Amino acid sequence: MAAEVKYREIVRDIALDHYGYVTTKEAAEAGVPTVELPKLAARGGLVNVAYGLYRVPDIPPTAYDQFAEALLRAGEGAYLHGESVLSLFNLADVNPRKIKVAVHRRARSKMPPYVELTRVNEGARTTFYEGLAAQPVADAILECRGRIERERLRDAAKQARSEGLLTTAELQQVRKGLRS
Repeated sequence: MAAEVKYREIVRDIALDHYGYVTTKEAAEAGVPTVELPKLAARGGLVNVAYGLYRVPDIPPTAYDQFAEALLRAGEGAYLHGESVLSLFNLADVNPRKIKVAVHRRARSKMPPYVELTRVNEGARTTFYEGLAAQPVADAILECRGRIERERLRDAAKQARSEGLLTTAELQQVRKGLRS
């Protein structure tokens, strides 16, 4: 019985750092046997979200939960892409129907309808915002050319600069990219 409580605490600690989610791999790396996660789920301590992905139900939801879940479902190396990066910071007044996730290799074929996978080449720049892997804001703004009005993208760049999401050099790069 004491082992179950300890495993639950370990899993909860992991989940607190990942918007309430824990993967089988993360739990195993922390010393929790993989067979314990289904047991915890059967007892109500976890919710099985997808194969190898669980959520601790009593961790309060945040605005970033769906982004985190989309990245965890897509697997290692996945990152937020394009409009989803802008949506993360409420830039350019976007509210995409799907969370765009970039992947370098094939990901699970069964994704929820709100996740759209985009295959990208290795070597693309990535960063972390709010603990979530993402395309840098400057690259995301330029990525959205042709899908979002240029004026909205210019406003997004100004807003991103004022919020410290872009450096002055990146702002100049984005302005130049939006002119072409």
